[in-house]
Amino acid sequence: MRKFLSGALAALIASSSAYAADVFQPEPVQPAPVEVAPVSTSGWYLRGDVGYGWTHMRGASYYQGGPGGYKADFDDTDLDGGVVLGGGVGYQWNDYFRTDVTLDYLFDGDFNGSTSGSCGVSDDCVSTDRASWSALSLLANAYVDLGTYYGVTPYVGAGIGATRVNWGNLRNTSCSVDNPDDCDDSVSHNGKDSWRFTYALMAGASVDLTCNWKADAGYRFRQISGGDMFGYAMNGGPGEDDGFFVHEARVGLRYTFNTCEVPYVPPPVEPAIYK
Repeated sequence: MRKFLSGALAALIASSSAYAADVFQPEPVQPAPVEVAPVSTSGWYLRGDVGYGWTHMRGASYYQGGPGGYKADFDDTDLDGGVVLGGGVGYQWNDYFRTDVTLDYLFDGDFNGSTSGSCGVSDDCVSTDRASWSALSLLANAYVDLGTYYGVTPYVGAGIGATRVNWGNLRNTSCSVDNPDDCDDSVSHNGKDSWRFTYALMAGASVDLTCNWKADAGYRFRQISGGDMFGYAMNGGPGEDDGFFVHEARVGLRYTFNTCEVPYVPPPVEPAIYK
């Protein structure tokens, strides 16, 4: 009997060990979470812009009777706007602040004005004056980005620099007040070029197109100081303008040199082997 019980107990222990070995499974290895490498918010960028500028001339004056004469104001001045094309390079310092340097060209617009006084056909004349102008601005700018909302980043900014204003020749058509058919259109004044102090104020918003490209739409106001306009000719001139206000609607693209977000996947972990 003792031998029988000992054998049964040994068989029970062996079968229990075998069953335990069959049902034991190692815990599954959980894959490591995917980590995203942080992208720097600072870096260089390039920009290109196109728009239209509506211009307002603040006035103009000239010397009647030449440089030794008296100074008179234009009776009327009107200046057409034009297409603005520009580009620049900048640096994004953080999520909220960036700076850039821009070069913009305002294409030729037409000037129309009128004056009154003596002329070649009478002592009492009205003159219609026509010219063209263009402007090249070099500005250093700073912007504050106001946060990103649903992919849109509004901003405000300001700039300071200089504008080279290029005046074409000014042509006069002077007619007698008493006899409007008695006119003289032979007078032409040489246009002047000059650099002018300029400041700008901006507001707009940008939209992320990809991790590198941003679309930008905004408004810019520029004030250009006055300067030389035309030279002396036929007992009139020189003349100068009082400066300009330019209101611009602009759209553009910015390309940043930051790398795009790339997920970091750790190497696979070998499962534990139980022996």
